[in-house]
Order: sequence, then C-alpha cells, then structure tokens
Amino acid sequence: MTKELMGSVLDPMGSLCIRSFMNKKVNTGLSAATPIVRLKKNKPVDKAAIKKNLRYQRDKDRELVKGIFRFHEVPGGTMSFVFRAYKEDPVERYDLVDGEVYTLPLGVAKHLNKGCWYPVHAYQMSEEGKPTKNVGRKVHRCSFQSLEFVDIDDLGESFIDEVIVEDKPVSIG
Repeated sequence: MTKELMGSVLDPMGSLCIRSFMNKKVNTGLSAATPIVRLKKNKPVDKAAIKKNLRYQRDKDRELVKGIFRFHEVPGGTMSFVFRAYKEDPVERYDLVDGEVYTLPLGVAKHLNKGCWYPVHAYQMSEEGKPTKNVGRKVHRCSFQSLEFVDIDDLGESFIDEVIVEDKPVSIG
C-alpha cells in the first residue's frame, strides 16, 4: 500500500518516491522522515533590462579588434571553424592561418582564447608507489594576440596552461 504525501508517494518500505513526467514512480532515496524543502518562487524578472543588457553585450562582442592568430596545435597551419554567439547573428565561417594578422569581432577573439582547449589528465605516484592524484591541465589549441589595447580580462591569458589538482585516491586494478 502506498500513502500520498504532498504530491509524493511513500512506498511500503518508507522511501519517498515522486511521479515523473511520464507518471512513473521514481525512488528519490529519501526516507519519509526527511523534510521536503519547497523552493520559493523567484522574484519577478525584468525582461526589458535583460534584453537591454544582452543587446549591449552583443554590440560589444561585435566590435572589431586587430591581432595575430596563433595556431599552437599545427604551427604554420590553417584552422577553419564556424561561429555564432547570439541567436540573432548569422553563422559565419572563419579560415585563419597561423601568424597572419586579422581583424575579427571581439567575441570571436574571446572564443579563440577561452574556448579552444582540451583537458589532459594524468596520474601521480605517491611515496608508496600508488597513484593518488588526478592532475588535469588545459592545452590551448590556438590564441588571438591583440595588437590593440584590450582589457586582459576580456581575452584571457591563453599562453598560460592551467593545472588542476584533485586529491583523490585511485585504485588500479
């Protein structure tokens, strides 16, 4: 037998279950003694202010900046990609050659500096000879070095590899 509790269902074992969107019972793993927390409704959102801020950010990202494209993955090579940052923007194709000077929108320059990387993970050995730490590093595929003054926070420091270290015991075996 099941009991109804504020739109939820208690199964015979006392676990709290909810109904999913397909009306199937899903076990939440909570006991019936666990209090149910109701979220407060969000404050009203000023859609006009959000739209104005988005338009400002879009206009700022469309400002042209002049700089040198660097393709770290294939020096001297060509990188081709398509880019669209905002819903209203058209999809544009870019073909960039390493070491050439280009005039690009600021949003594309930010993308080249902040969004073109992949993680590399490795294990470190402890004194006992066991792998204990998961080390992650960002390898940047390309960058765009501005020839104009642009705030360093806008473009990021793409020439510095970031290292992420997590203390997690790892068992191999």
